[in-house]
Amino acid sequence: MPDKATQIIQDANDRFRRGEPGILGQIVLTLGIAGTLEETGGAPLDVIAIVQAFDTFTEDDGPYGTHEFGSFQFAGEACFWKIDLYDNRLECGSPEATDLSKTTRVLTIMLASEY
Repeated sequence: MPDKATQIIQDANDRFRRGEPGILGQIVLTLGIAGTLEETGGAPLDVIAIVQAFDTFTEDDGPYGTHEFGSFQFAGEACFWKIDLYDNRLECGSPEATDLSKTTRVLTIMLASEY
């Protein structure tokens, strides 16, 4: 069972990834994902919906238990998503990752080849 800090971060990461309100953050799609969307005629929400529905965390995907990383397939491509925790000015890591008022999440969705 995760410790209290891990559980707080895991819960906030899951809520942010699912698009629930109240969690500061932004979503970034890499050039590779944008190119794949353009080639397939897809929309950003197509790939975001896959990430929002992700729930198959494994030891390989998340050895720290914070639900900050996942892998999936999109348009025949291996893809990853990753959540990083920054300070609210997006200048460095969060000074206190368990404090939602001091943490801004950045969810990056990328092709595995871009990692």
